[in-house]
Amino acid sequence: MAEISRTIRIGSSHGLHARPAKLFASAAKDAGVPVTIAKDSGAPVNAASILSVISLGVEHGDYVTLAVDAADEAAGNAVLDTLAELLTTDHDA
Repeated sequence: MAEISRTIRIGSSHGLHARPAKLFASAAKDAGVPVTIAKDSGAPVNAASILSVISLGVEHGDYVTLAVDAADEAAGNAVLDTLAELLTTDHDA
């Protein structure tokens, strides 16, 4: 398995609070591969855990790094594309 990562800027105007964090964690859980999220240079947490995601304290404009362990690079990039779209969208608009 290869780890693939991507750094993304948060688009929700109120950051990753309950609603966008729930959408993101549900999508990470449904991805079928292990996904982690880290704020800045902090320790990565399980992206499928809403409590772990909220505990990062991610605000609008913060950068996070997503990482997936995928057997195939194309599948890993597809997962990152889906999750990145959720994080860059303003769910508070």
